[in-house]
Amino acid sequence: GAVRALDKIFLPLTVPAEDEFRYQSGKGKISTNVLTFCDANLRFTYVLPGWEGSASDSRVLRDALSRENGLKVPKSRLL
Repeated sequence: GAVRALDKIFLPLTVPAEDEFRYQSGKGKISTNVLTFCDANLRFTYVLPGWEGSASDSRVLRDALSRENGLKVPKSRLL
């Protein structure tokens, strides 16, 4: 009966000057993406850090789902 949500978190950071363009978010900030999932008790069940701020949600999610020990999405109980 839990409601699931997917979101990205932008964390500010410092990167080498030659990498700044990759880590620049849509808002022009230098950031990294961390994809996280929590269970109904708000405990982290999955964390994928390290994606550059310019990476899209779908790209980060696709990577998480394709990894050998990656994200496993439980089947919904909703019809």
